[in-house]
Amino acid sequence: MRWRKLNPLYTISSDHHSHYDPTRREVRRSEASDVDLLDAYSRAVTTVVDIVGATVVSIHIDKDFPMYGYEPTSTGSGVVITPDGYILTNSHVVHEAGRLTTTFTDGTTVEATIVGEDPATDLALIRAHASNLSHAVLGDSKRLKVGQLVIAMGNPLGFQSSVSTGVVSAVGRALRSQDGMLIENIIQHTAPLNPGNSGGPLVDSRGHVVGINTAIIAQAQGIGFAIPASTANWVLAQLMRHGRVRRGNLGIMARERPLDRKLVRFHHLKRAQAIEIVAVEPDGAAARAGIIPGDLLIAINQRTVTRVDDVQRIISEWPVGQPVIVEILRRLHRYKIRVTPLEAAA
Repeated sequence: MRWRKLNPLYTISSDHHSHYDPTRREVRRSEASDVDLLDAYSRAVTTVVDIVGATVVSIHIDKDFPMYGYEPTSTGSGVVITPDGYILTNSHVVHEAGRLTTTFTDGTTVEATIVGEDPATDLALIRAHASNLSHAVLGDSKRLKVGQLVIAMGNPLGFQSSVSTGVVSAVGRALRSQDGMLIENIIQHTAPLNPGNSGGPLVDSRGHVVGINTAIIAQAQGIGFAIPASTANWVLAQLMRHGRVRRGNLGIMARERPLDRKLVRFHHLKRAQAIEIVAVEPDGAAARAGIIPGDLLIAINQRTVTRVDDVQRIISEWPVGQPVIVEILRRLHRYKIRVTPLEAAA
């Protein structure tokens, strides 16, 4: 019998082996999974654009120059929030506008008027002279989480919306408005903002407006900020009712001051810092209640205050004309004083 020697190179070919390679199947499955994820992401974005796109408007601002008449100066964006033409935008977009026009994505242009604005939050409400409009829904910005998908929309040139996507990179930020007041709970996100997108909506994956885009930092590309919808809801109600936001005012000048540790222990204080009253406006709310310069403000309505911004935030959100309980230290004594904030000058 003749034995034939088999060449091991041909007993199991490399092609045959690779055909059954389980790792390659896993790679193919992974690639298919990535494609599915991208498709789902694309569908989410396009669905939101379909829902919200028609509600985003371009706002054209003409200022009144006495010698030259109305002159176009700038454009911004806004979002329709009611079918009868109420539009949310930024205060800095419409501030001192002599004439306003709004352009919708279908090219229609109509005139608009300012209902009210609030520079302290950089929000404004205008009304387009139109009806039966598509309108967006304000969502719950308090539920936003870091990493959540958001979509920034604008209509800076009219006729078509600009869309960019990103994620929430931080919540609870605080920024100074143009008049120096602190805007709380700012949303920081990575959706790039195009010129003219100020006042446009920041939208979640369900098509709800969770913020109004307000600014970008030129030195830090890709960082955007939006006023949260929770703030916009509060400001919106005030602007519709009064044409402005009514904020309380104690009528004081104050500064932050550290406290002696013995004083902190003696009064069982939570913090070793207070607000020193430097001056009191004559006939202001604090003066009427008997507060004097040198008093140390430590709490308002049992809420500890250690910064001037704390006082500003509490009083500005408190209903005008409703009394608050202010706790102060005067020398070694601790007092509770009933103070009724007066309306701050517009």
